[in-house]
Amino acid sequence: QVQFVESGGGLVQPGGSLRLSCVTSANINGVYAMGWYRQAPGKQREFVARITNGGGTYYGDSVKGRFTISRDAAKNTVYLQMNSLKPEDTAVYYCNLYSPSNYWGQGTQVTVSS
Repeated sequence: QVQFVESGGGLVQPGGSLRLSCVTSANINGVYAMGWYRQAPGKQREFVARITNGGGTYYGDSVKGRFTISRDAAKNTVYLQMNSLKPEDTAVYYCNLYSPSNYWGQGTQVTVSS
């Protein structure tokens, strides 16, 4: 059973920044990839970003150039630095581990509003 601890969500004004963290009980050196997804009310879960075991990074079109995913393998932690936040970024953000089965964190709320 893989466990996650997500943190860093909250309320921020448009144009602001937040950094999400996800600590997992798994050894992330042994997984294919880790990433972040988000789900806004009434919408389907959306891909945000992924970082592979080899360090490759991938982003959803709506966040390219604003969000950055990174990881600290020694801490089994993945981060999502979110800059230039927009109201449409408001969602619950979920940490994902792909090994190749999918495992999900409990989610952390991000609200972008003035």
